[in-house]
Amino acid sequence: MEKEKNKRPIFFFIGRNDEPIFSKKNRKLLSDPLDDNNPITVQVLGICSALAITVQLKPAIVMTMSVIFVMAASNVIISVLRNLIPNRIRIIVFLVVISSLVALVDQFLKAYAYDVSKELSIFIGLIVTNCIVMGRLEAFALGNGVWKSFLDGIGNAIGYGVILILVAFFRELLGSGNLMGYQVIPDFVYEMGYENNGLMLLSPMALITVGLIIWIQRSRNTNLIEEN
Repeated sequence: MEKEKNKRPIFFFIGRNDEPIFSKKNRKLLSDPLDDNNPITVQVLGICSALAITVQLKPAIVMTMSVIFVMAASNVIISVLRNLIPNRIRIIVFLVVISSLVALVDQFLKAYAYDVSKELSIFIGLIVTNCIVMGRLEAFALGNGVWKSFLDGIGNAIGYGVILILVAFFRELLGSGNLMGYQVIPDFVYEMGYENNGLMLLSPMALITVGLIIWIQRSRNTNLIEEN
């Protein structure tokens, strides 16, 4: 009877576990990548997309959603298969899983958001080689359960996406006065002499914007400052 009482029902892919679904450890998998362990500002991974697709806010949001889907799904798949994957071919398996999911995303965008698909073009395909996705499969999904791997994928993808969206927000707003293609800065501001900063639309400004975000983050969270 005691064993029956201690058994928990299986929900979705979580399985039987004495640890609560959203325990402190599990919540940390979601929250850490947003600040203390952000993939871009702390681990300095996936920086290329921040340079390439953040001229406008819309492509950055679509890329964020695409990466969330790919990372969450690939983490779950690799976690399910982790005991069946021979060590010597694990990277090949990672690439097959990721590229299959990226192909699904690419076809979905072509069917339902063709204009955005044309804008992102090659960059959606480059999710396959994004070191954040590959890194989480190798460092986490390969050694942890499905639920934790799912949370880790979601958390890291959101942490990555937040930086992309922040960079794109400031670049589009200051560079063209628009957001999502709509004019935000009113005409009377331009009549007073204000001009859009065309430098914000150049690739180097993405790196400078990321640098400023890193500086602000470390000013607020001194634990991230490295000791000499």
